[in-house]
Amino acid sequence: MTDNNQPSPQKPEQTSSQSGDPVDTSSKAKKTERKAESTSRSNPPQTVNPPTSPSVNRPTNGGSTLATIAIVLTVLFGGGITLHMQQQRADYQAQMHALRAELNQARSTINTQLSEAKEQAIGATRDIATQAETLLNQQKQSVDSLHLALAEIQGRRPNDWLLAEADYLVKLAGRKLYLERDIETATQLVQEADLRVAELNDPSLTSLRRALSYDIAQLQAMPIIDRDGLVLRLMSLQERIDQLPLANAILPEEAQPSQPTVSEDIADWKTNLRTSLQAFADNFITFRVRDGQAIPLLSPQQHLYLRENLKAKLDTAIKAVYSEQQDIYTLSLNMALEWSRDYFNRYDQQVKAFNLSLEQLAEQHIQLDTPQLTAQQPLSDVIRERLRRSVAPIMTEGQQ
Repeated sequence: MTDNNQPSPQKPEQTSSQSGDPVDTSSKAKKTERKAESTSRSNPPQTVNPPTSPSVNRPTNGGSTLATIAIVLTVLFGGGITLHMQQQRADYQAQMHALRAELNQARSTINTQLSEAKEQAIGATRDIATQAETLLNQQKQSVDSLHLALAEIQGRRPNDWLLAEADYLVKLAGRKLYLERDIETATQLVQEADLRVAELNDPSLTSLRRALSYDIAQLQAMPIIDRDGLVLRLMSLQERIDQLPLANAILPEEAQPSQPTVSEDIADWKTNLRTSLQAFADNFITFRVRDGQAIPLLSPQQHLYLRENLKAKLDTAIKAVYSEQQDIYTLSLNMALEWSRDYFNRYDQQVKAFNLSLEQLAEQHIQLDTPQLTAQQPLSDVIRERLRRSVAPIMTEGQQ
């Protein structure tokens, strides 16, 4: 009875503890269970009637419920913490990836900027080197020019101006020959150049004088073409075209009729009378028979075309004179001569003189085979060699 009544005083404490903190209640329940287990181990089991009252089982069921709730809360709290840590880890990884991408981008940007800066620096260095080289070359050319000028002043011989004048005359002769086709002036200029070289009385210039003599002989052997005279003659023929008479219609020769004769015999008076009447009738009404086809005359419009075409052919010949086109010149004059013979009165004196002038002009040779002046290069070489000899000592002194 005593044992059965001992747990009863503890009911208020358990009730009060249940109204308190659930954590404290569960801990107290665990302590109670541990004490009961230790008591049961120390004391031998006794036969005790199980309590019939439901109030004895309430504390044990409430403790297990609280323990279950605590375990569930612990699991939920641990799962939340684990989920939160995983979320933070994912965020950290995303941030690390973003930072790594920014780092790579910054690295590539820095490399690009470094490459551009390097290229700019190399380009600027190259430009500076080019400018410096250009400036150095200009200064070198200026120094060389000053040396040449000084050498020309100091090392000039008293008669060197004659060589320079001869060189100028030969170059002028080449211009007259090649550009203006003036053979006479070119010959005179080369002769004057030979006289200037002869005044030097220098045996070392014998080869130069030989070249000048050869050029003079070539120029004197060339035919002299009076181009201005040819052009003036062609222009005068153009002015005479409008005055040339055209050829009339060419008729074939008429057939000469037989003339009957009158006999002196009186017995033939009838025949004589008939013959006289026939002669009178023939003279009164004349019939002339011509064999062949008459050539028709040109119309006035065709006359104008003929004269203008002749003038155009002579213009072509004039242009060919200055351009030295021998084939065009000859062909134009031959065609003009053919038209003149066909359509102008060949028996007229003006037409005869016109055709004769065309024949003479067509035989003229207007194309020249200009030779090469052989004295130009030797003369330039002599002047350059003498100048080099004068400059060499000065250049050596300048380098020292």
